[in-house]
Amino acid sequence: MKVNAITLRKGNVVEHKDRLWVVLKSEINQPGKGAAVIRCTMRDLRSGNKMDETFRTQDTVERARLEQSQCQFLYQDGEDFHFMNQTSFEQLAIKEEVIGEPGRFLQDGMIVEVETFEGEPLSVTLPVSAIFEIAEADAVVKGQTASSSYKPAILDNGVKVMVPPFIEAGTRIVVRTEDGTYVERAKD
Repeated sequence: MKVNAITLRKGNVVEHKDRLWVVLKSEINQPGKGAAVIRCTMRDLRSGNKMDETFRTQDTVERARLEQSQCQFLYQDGEDFHFMNQTSFEQLAIKEEVIGEPGRFLQDGMIVEVETFEGEPLSVTLPVSAIFEIAEADAVVKGQTASSSYKPAILDNGVKVMVPPFIEAGTRIVVRTEDGTYVERAKD
């Protein structure tokens, strides 16, 4: 579907120069003389390369139609993560580089959103947060206050996170899957 370049926003996926690009940033620039232009920073969905592109406001770009589906995480096999589509029950394998850093927070049975273009997986979106158990946590240092500092801890999946001093081994906590930060103690 063709759209005016002026309508491009962060997160839009467009076909440009025979490739799929996700818009990371777009801003309208109005020079003192001449027509306004749209400056976009885009990332190639397949190679990961970034590109800055300038469009005139009257230019049109082809907006890609992506399909979203709910999938359940099954298991990891080397570099492949295996998922099952919740509606068609088809299984699909997605490479580790497509999922990226949040892949370390995948849990058995977790429901994620997979975006595909013509059957090829482009991105996997995990839930905003997940509950993990602390496997190891450093001891509390005397005089350390809860508001001023955090201590390192290791989750049951082996990932290191920073937690408040009152969190001990065996405690279940909520972790933000986007960046691995501590949110709160899990409610039982």
